[in-house]
Amino acid sequence: MRPQVTTRKPAPTRRHVLSAALGFASVALLAPSAPVMAQGATEKGYEIMDAQTAFDNAANGEIVLVDIRTPQEWQQTGIGEGAVALDMRDADFVKSLVDLRQAYPEKPIALICRTGNRSGYVVSTLAEQGFPGLVDVSEGMEGGPNGVGWVNRGLPTYAGTEAEIAGRLQAALNP
Repeated sequence: MRPQVTTRKPAPTRRHVLSAALGFASVALLAPSAPVMAQGATEKGYEIMDAQTAFDNAANGEIVLVDIRTPQEWQQTGIGEGAVALDMRDADFVKSLVDLRQAYPEKPIALICRTGNRSGYVVSTLAEQGFPGLVDVSEGMEGGPNGVGWVNRGLPTYAGTEAEIAGRLQAALNP
């Protein structure tokens, strides 16, 4: 029996789709403006921040804080006060980040996830593509190897309901 030969390419993974979308978005984003660097940015092109500093900076309007976890995770722990919620799996995720960058061209955009793994990946991928002014809130909402996390620090959260999420995102996009 001969092995079956196929010319069909495997479906792209979420990582491939995200990387390609980020590349296209970064080119479109960077063409009309000068890059923004987060204060204290590393040689990698982004800053790393703990949850307490992220909360303080979001409360003072110094950063745009974005929770990139899933809706199920938002329901489990709530969303960090001062953050807008964007599911990184959503088809409009990159477009929404670009929209936030355009709404706040001078403010760093800080990403937070559950333990810092996803935010670290997304921030590093965006930075490699030239997306300016990024911050990785590396200890995440629940903590991990990079720190105790938002929830364990006792920082405030709000309910991750659809209406609350949509309202806060709309308010963020229309400063």
